[in-house]
Amino acid sequence: MEFLFWFSLVLVVYIYIGYPLVIKLLSANNQRVNKDDQFRPSVSILIAAFNEEKDIANTIRNKLSLDYPKDKLEIIVVSDESEDKTDEIVQNLAKEASISIKLVRQVPRSGKTSGLNLIVPEATGEIIVFSDANSIYAENTLIKLVSNFADSKVGYVTGKMVYANSDGSLVGDGCSSYMKYENWLREHETKLGSVVGVDGGVDAMRKDLYEQLNADQLPDFVQPLKVAEKGYRVVYEPEALLKEEALDDSGREYNMRVRVTLRALWALHDMRQLLNPLQFGLFSFQMISHKLLRYLAFMPLIWVFFSNLFLLDSGAIYVLGFIGQLAFYFLAWQGKKYQDDKDAPVYYTLPYYFSLLNVACVHATWRYLKGEKQVIWKPRVG
Repeated sequence: MEFLFWFSLVLVVYIYIGYPLVIKLLSANNQRVNKDDQFRPSVSILIAAFNEEKDIANTIRNKLSLDYPKDKLEIIVVSDESEDKTDEIVQNLAKEASISIKLVRQVPRSGKTSGLNLIVPEATGEIIVFSDANSIYAENTLIKLVSNFADSKVGYVTGKMVYANSDGSLVGDGCSSYMKYENWLREHETKLGSVVGVDGGVDAMRKDLYEQLNADQLPDFVQPLKVAEKGYRVVYEPEALLKEEALDDSGREYNMRVRVTLRALWALHDMRQLLNPLQFGLFSFQMISHKLLRYLAFMPLIWVFFSNLFLLDSGAIYVLGFIGQLAFYFLAWQGKKYQDDKDAPVYYTLPYYFSLLNVACVHATWRYLKGEKQVIWKPRVG
């Protein structure tokens, strides 16, 4: 039982602290990206939408206002059999816009991945940019994204997402802290060669590298993995900013995390060849440490808790360890009460968000083991 406790504890520490330290050390030999802020390839912005009448106009107007040559820009919206005024809004904007805006309607409703498969062949840009229907970019986001493609070794670029409240202010809770942690990892993984995780609302890739995916595959996970498999770099651009409205309740956040994790587990299953370190070396190490172990971190967390419970009579260190775990989960429980408080202290919100993510992984793993897949869902509901 002692072996199980210490093995599990070391594994948890490695997943959340050890791997970042290893990446920090390995990234000292910086693989620079040869960026060029004057690089201006043609760009197609692709937006998948389902019942987005609330956000689609602001999103398209935001893309029209970006600092990028209008003669090298187009927008293609795929409406996944929307039932509201999404299509009408896009068509009206297309009539008055100074750049090409095209609406493609997908019938029957088949999900985001099928929608992207449908419109990518119609894109004329050398670079395709993936935007969510509620993604608001900073004015220079396109320039910052495409500057990385001046480097012929770069095949895929992901930007930086920041969560905002409905009034536009940035979220300052555990979710934001988690994103800072992830972005720090992406910075150092980029220095190492390639990142293994991206933000789907602010991504770009070379059009000629795009591969048609199965409807159930997660495009902002599988597509960059396929790019890396071809030998191109997948890099993080921290100056390409996306502001996205935070989910306003834990139920919606939880459903979204379950959905994303479920699709990510199937993506790891589909791309499992990349987990072979004999073939893919360092990238496999990153995949296993940053993705596979992270999604399964709930297992050693459970082992640590229950093995510690059985070891309470084995010494003061185990008593202190168990008290520490109880205190952490008590703070997480308290954090749930403060989820709507913008000024809640991070020692409440971070344990809560950490716990929410891991419980969502338990749920998603159970669904994965049952063979469930999720292709379509209601936006920002789950």
